[in-house]
Amino acid sequence: MEKGLVFIVGGARSGKSAHALSLASNGALRKVFVATAQALDPEMKARIDAHRLERGALWETVEEPLDLAGVVSGLGSGNAVVIDCLTLWLSNLLHSGMDDEKIKDAAISLAKECAASPSLVIAVSNEVGLGLVPENALARRFRDLSGWINQKMASTAGQAWFVASGLPLKLK
Repeated sequence: MEKGLVFIVGGARSGKSAHALSLASNGALRKVFVATAQALDPEMKARIDAHRLERGALWETVEEPLDLAGVVSGLGSGNAVVIDCLTLWLSNLLHSGMDDEKIKDAAISLAKECAASPSLVIAVSNEVGLGLVPENALARRFRDLSGWINQKMASTAGQAWFVASGLPLKLK
């Protein structure tokens, strides 16, 4: 697949990012990693630095916590883009004060930009809906919006993968 959207979902530390990087590395395209994480504390800064080192010099990193659709639309063609991860992006949108409808609009815009991109775009997200219903309202809101975003991305993608224990399962 040389262009369009690939969606990868799975649990935390399941191997999603490694699978995304592997898919993106198959070819001679320019490698772009779009990081949604923000170094808000020393532990997160250390994680970000370690991941950057693991990816190596062949990867350009774009840090963008909010406007993922804008980043994708601005990249043009000839890229293998990994967006990691949509659940952190959702957290950023919630922290910015967006209401649910604006978050859904942002997700729709992102899905459209990724699917229409002349580049290969691989979006990574956590599956958070396999456990118990959270007891507090914010956690339920996060879980519900995350599930909605994952459904939107998966339905728009040309390929969708579920990763568990480092093993990718092709969904479509």
